[in-house]
Amino acid sequence: MEKQTVDLREALRQAIDEEMTRDDTVFVLGEEVAEYNGAYKVTKGMLDKWGSGRILDTPISENGFTGLAIGAAMTGLRPIVEFMSFNFSFVAADQLISNACKMYYMSGGRFKVPIVFRGCNGAAAQVSSQHSHCVEALYGNLPGFIVIAPSNPYDAKGLLKSAIRNDNPVIFLENELCYGDKMEIPTAEYTVEIGKGKIVREGTHLTLVSYSRMLQFCEKAAQELAKEGISIEVIDLRTIKPLDIPLVIQSVKKTRRCVVVEEGHFFAGICAEVGFEVMEHCFDYLDAPIARVCQRETPMPYAKNMELETVPNIQRIIAAIRQTLK
Repeated sequence: MEKQTVDLREALRQAIDEEMTRDDTVFVLGEEVAEYNGAYKVTKGMLDKWGSGRILDTPISENGFTGLAIGAAMTGLRPIVEFMSFNFSFVAADQLISNACKMYYMSGGRFKVPIVFRGCNGAAAQVSSQHSHCVEALYGNLPGFIVIAPSNPYDAKGLLKSAIRNDNPVIFLENELCYGDKMEIPTAEYTVEIGKGKIVREGTHLTLVSYSRMLQFCEKAAQELAKEGISIEVIDLRTIKPLDIPLVIQSVKKTRRCVVVEEGHFFAGICAEVGFEVMEHCFDYLDAPIARVCQRETPMPYAKNMELETVPNIQRIIAAIRQTLK
């Protein structure tokens, strides 16, 4: 199989381009996606290839263009909405919460809403509180939404293609600090199934569960502990909703210990959900309490040293693992 080395940004661009080629109902809209090639260049060159009929620059009006996209999806089109940052999706909260995720149910199944909302989620590099919120727990709490958070270019491309083809509204969360991450991916077309996690490192002493950028920290923590003979199994959830809980359960029944890591806050977060599911299904197998590592309970600071201290890091993950292994 032929392969190519691409960064995550290019993987996303290829996914959109291939789906626009396959299906002429797919189009992109958002702030600066056309003339400026996208705030993070995910739509680079697309205006020249597809024209202004399918790559649409919008005013700075999230509530307006989100509503436009929902209406378009209800009439049979497949919009891809780029939020420059998912923090700005809060401006369109009523369209997202009251319409996008509920329309299929409220219309008795008459209106599908095949639409992808994609953009940056979580902390980047000193962009402070209004640009650093993690939204996966917020949108995951709303029935009707699929929530996806890839950690690498291969998954980003395959999952975005699956999201575009899906008939439900999808929240597709990218991390700005991962856009430049590179890896080999197939040149041939492929998709990644929504709702399927992956064991990225096999182990026997403890199960470490995470997703998106935090997955990279977990892999490095596992590598460090391997030098001491501690064997950590690392699971990438890849999809937040639906969660691949069967995969986590299978792993925890083997290792009997579990630590969950997320960039978001601990209260009612993804760690809380995964931890409770593990408790429900693995209670008799656990040899230690489930631990979680999350963002500290504060809005994201601007100062670099405080930002680094606020989000989970490798040292905090290793400390949680050591505590769980006692």
